[in-house]
Amino acid sequence: MASAVRAGQRLRQAVEGGELAGLPAGLRTELEAALASEGALVPFSLLRGLHAALREAESPLYLHELLEGSEIHLPEVPVPPRNPELVARLERIKAKLANEEYRRMTRNITGQQMNGTLAKFGRQVRSVKAVVITIFNFIVTVVAAFACTYLGSQYVFAETAARVLSAVIVASVVGLAELYVMVRTLEGDLGKL
Repeated sequence: MASAVRAGQRLRQAVEGGELAGLPAGLRTELEAALASEGALVPFSLLRGLHAALREAESPLYLHELLEGSEIHLPEVPVPPRNPELVARLERIKAKLANEEYRRMTRNITGQQMNGTLAKFGRQVRSVKAVVITIFNFIVTVVAAFACTYLGSQYVFAETAARVLSAVIVASVVGLAELYVMVRTLEGDLGKL
């Protein structure tokens, strides 16, 4: 945390030029000693005293004018040395996590190829299962669109024929959109038809 100011040219001129002659002698001596020290660091406590003395003396100088060109001195924070035991433990944990991630990525990779009849049958079952789920999803979507439109149109149409007609139109539009998406998905390449 900052506790001092590196004095600027304006503060040096005021101290050396006698502009602060109306201040108490002890404060002037402290200021001169601070400016003569290495780096010309003036502590905040001395600046508070200077501010109070300027107010009491009713000086035409203000503290902010004297501090023009000054910089806040921020001491460097010493970095504590790292504990070698902690560093070794962190390295072990990193290695363990990397091995777990590698095992997770390669857990379903085997050196054997499955070319038997059961492997072909399994692939076919997965393929058929995907098609059946897609068709079921299509049917449920179209039926839900019909039902929602039929029930929702009762506030617009009083006749049943108009409600059924509007429900069929909406279900057809939803069905066509679903077919389009299904064909592009089953084809595999989303950019080609």
